Amino acid sequence: MSTPKKRALAAVSFAATFLLPVLAFAQTDQGSANVFEVRAWSAVGAALAIGLAALGGALGQGRAVAAALEGISRNPGASARIQTPMILGLALIESLVLLAFVIAFFLQGFARG
Repeated sequence: MSTPKKRALAAVSFAATFLLPVLAFAQTDQGSANVFEVRAWSAVGAALAIGLAALGGALGQGRAVAAALEGISRNPGASARIQTPMILGLALIESLVLLAFVIAFFLQGFARG
């Protein structure tokens, strides 16, 4: 059964998927992009990359530690078996954040020209 909320969500999803990307191709032909415009957007991309990476990494690490502590509190005898994979997972999450940081520096260097 379809509720009005589901119909509205489906309509918004359709519009976002099929109608909004068409607007990207609707601009007039003004030649190639300006070098300064490309540099400005690469700086914006660098800022978004590091911001989203830091946010996602912090949320992921918080959830991982919370789940590990909950597991340890329910079964203290399994703390050694829980702690090692948790630390490995935290290191992998942190490596992804550092990779995004490096990519942001590359984008920022491209923005400076």
